[in-house]
Amino acid sequence: MGTRIFTVANQKGGVGKTTTAVNIAAAMATAGLRVLVIDMDPQGNASTALSIPHTSGTAGVYDVLIDGVPMAEVVQDCPQISNLSCVPATIDLAGAEIELVPLVARENRLRRALTTYLESRPPNQEVDLVIIDCPPSLGLLTVNSFVAAREVLIPIQCEYYALEGLSQLLKNVELIQQHLNADLRVSTILLTMHDARTRLSSDVAAQVREYFGDKVLRAAIPRSVRISEAPSHGETVITYDPSSSGALSYTEAAAQMRQQEVAP
Repeated sequence: MGTRIFTVANQKGGVGKTTTAVNIAAAMATAGLRVLVIDMDPQGNASTALSIPHTSGTAGVYDVLIDGVPMAEVVQDCPQISNLSCVPATIDLAGAEIELVPLVARENRLRRALTTYLESRPPNQEVDLVIIDCPPSLGLLTVNSFVAAREVLIPIQCEYYALEGLSQLLKNVELIQQHLNADLRVSTILLTMHDARTRLSSDVAAQVREYFGDKVLRAAIPRSVRISEAPSHGETVITYDPSSSGALSYTEAAAQMRQQEVAP
């Protein structure tokens, strides 16, 4: 099947982007896939949720992008979940937007490093899935994430203004397709912060399903205290409380994403 490479994107903050990246990754790894998370957000929240050290000076994605350090040298294994590893983000990444500007092939640096890493894996150790968590802005870090990926996963929260800014995001994906990465496509939409009891949640869900059709996963992620608590324990909700509604929803969403591979 080859490696599927997703970037999780939505320039609107607070939609559950990082939460979705780490929990889908954890659910996929728990199901037996080999998964690599690349944390491209200087805040390093994905690294925190996977218990990966990322204090300033830790070797991570910054060194890969700016200094050309091979990705294999900065990948760390997630202590709670086998088959799951992470390229951490440190606060140093905040300066990378500016430092990337004068560099040669600045939009392609992540893709080149990732391709080299994936090709260097020994047979039977191939990575099945890469998930790139990008910052909620549209600078060179996000452009690098889009250029390295083949699929875009967009989390959309079931709240008022949910679709605001989405047309901008889709326009940006289109620009990347035209100029930098013809293989990129929006393949997956995940509804987050869904509250089945409210009219608003159902209205937004219906609107999103009407617009995106079968790209929208049937599983929707509920509002959940457990999902919010997990990162403070250095965990995803998948290991923190496996029987919670949040963990079950992400597990179901991951299963539906695996079935997408079968679809033409």
